[in-house]
Amino acid sequence: MTANKSPAPPEARSLEEVHGSVRTDYPKLFRRLFAFMGPAYMVSVGYMDPGNWATDIEGGARFGYGLIWVLLMSNLMAILLQTLSARLGLIGGKDLAQACRSEYPKPVAMFLWVLCEIAIAACDLAEVLGTILGLNLLFGLPLLWGCVITLFDTLLLLAIQKLGIRRMEAFILSLITIIGVCFLLEIFLSKPEWGGIVRGFAPSLPPGALYVALGMLGATVMPHNLYLHSALVQTRKVSRIVDSKAQAARFNLVDTAIALNAAFFVNAAILIVSAAVFHRNGQEVTEIQQAHGLLEHLLGSKVAPIAFGVALLAAGQSSTLTGTLAGQIVMEGFLNIRLRPWLRRLITRSIALVPAVIVISLTGDHGTYQLMILSQVILSLQLPFAIVPLIHFTSDKAKMGVFANRWLVKVAAWAAAIIIISLNGKLVYDKISEWTGGGAPDWLGVLVVVVAGVISLTLIYITAMPFIRGSRGWASRPVSGSTAVIERIASRQTRHIAAALDRSPADAEVLSHAVALAKAQGARLTLLHVADSAQTQVYGAEAYGEHEQSDELYLDEIASELRGTGLSVEIMLLHGAPAQQLISFGESHGVDLLVMGSHGHRAISDIIMGETVAPVRHGTQIPVLVVRQGGGS
Repeated sequence: MTANKSPAPPEARSLEEVHGSVRTDYPKLFRRLFAFMGPAYMVSVGYMDPGNWATDIEGGARFGYGLIWVLLMSNLMAILLQTLSARLGLIGGKDLAQACRSEYPKPVAMFLWVLCEIAIAACDLAEVLGTILGLNLLFGLPLLWGCVITLFDTLLLLAIQKLGIRRMEAFILSLITIIGVCFLLEIFLSKPEWGGIVRGFAPSLPPGALYVALGMLGATVMPHNLYLHSALVQTRKVSRIVDSKAQAARFNLVDTAIALNAAFFVNAAILIVSAAVFHRNGQEVTEIQQAHGLLEHLLGSKVAPIAFGVALLAAGQSSTLTGTLAGQIVMEGFLNIRLRPWLRRLITRSIALVPAVIVISLTGDHGTYQLMILSQVILSLQLPFAIVPLIHFTSDKAKMGVFANRWLVKVAAWAAAIIIISLNGKLVYDKISEWTGGGAPDWLGVLVVVVAGVISLTLIYITAMPFIRGSRGWASRPVSGSTAVIERIASRQTRHIAAALDRSPADAEVLSHAVALAKAQGARLTLLHVADSAQTQVYGAEAYGEHEQSDELYLDEIASELRGTGLSVEIMLLHGAPAQQLISFGESHGVDLLVMGSHGHRAISDIIMGETVAPVRHGTQIPVLVVRQGGGS
């Protein structure tokens, strides 16, 4: 007797406690759009975290306004990839971590999980450092005490999330607003050269600017944002019907475009302030603390450094909250386990804080900047393992159906992926060469080469596998029963309706239904009649006699009256076997719906009078509306 195999645990929904918690079925368009606004704002804080600040400040201080175009190009790439991430969550019904676990063999999925956890910790590390530096700059708080305070940020996130996802989004949006207002003030105080800003949008690379431009582009798209966005969009309650999904995808595109353009404004503002203050005065700046210290001296205002510190604190705080949330998504998605919310967040935050505490204890203030650079390099290693699967998943018709990426989107997405991955790869290669070439022990060099080899082989596997294997649906999600029907429901645009008339009282009912549908859809209406006399059966259209002339006049009189109501109406007289002629006309003239009448003949009556409805219904792929005499259908 064999033991029964225990069933696999059901897959947890992404962000279970807030999944589908936001209503979107409002009758007014503006309220529906507003209901979808929010997820992209939470994602956008990752594009204005302290890692971005460092590259923006350096770029502005060294090259003035000349690299604003790099920020714009990076932002366009980010909008494209984040839009794909949102579509994966909305249409595919999985966040990126769940999708990877479902798609790849377990060893590969576990390897991706380990890489992702390291990257999440590295990302959280940079964001924690922003909060720590903000507290230090504003209040003189020692960095280690700042570490203790940021440990409890996770409890703040837990408290806010208990109030609901909309309040959390509002809290994050308020922090983003603080950042924006602070830099508006900074721009006002710094008095930038507006002509130089406009010229900065023209692509050019001053001597020595390539490496800084690579850093700015490489710090833009972060892997945790792609995991985060694909989960956050699922907090909206969206019907599984195709039309609802299409509308949700459009609204999320609007949300993404607005939010990431706000992030572009913040990054551009940082670069502009740096150019207007430091570049103009010949000051080269490579650290955030140094920039804060120079603002008051160069602008002669105590407000500027305070605004800078407040913005940095808000950026670090908002980023830590969303980074911790991304850690939850990754752990649950890859492992399909559920921990207590406070424990899960405490683990994620602790992983990020341990290296921060160690480095600050050993090196003090100066080590934080190098630690921030190291975190960006680690993020670069993980980035391909988020972008490549995302593009594959959203391009697969078996997974996304009619929402799969079209060829133009595929080309743009792969081009953006190649550029971002190549530039991040160059950054990683340069840093590894710097570390191993600086007198590092041989064992470290061997270890680095082995790790790089394993990572490269895994990347080749996840890139090539979908092209070799071909399209397929989610392995852990068989679609059947009501789900298979619901997910294929879509409203059809009816452009051409044909009404088959047989010169009987039933024609009134047929026309009533056909006219109502044509008016509702704005469709063209064709009135059909099949002349099926014995002579017509033999000679076809050449047998045009008195009977056929009467049929044509009948159609023309009705069409003339209907045209008076504003409808576009045509007539067509067919000749031959009715069922065959109706099928042939419908398929050759692009008919979207055929309306025809039925007298309800039974048994012997069908044999004597002939049957048309059943052969037409079974012989064509066009939808057929059958109207019974008396108004039924």
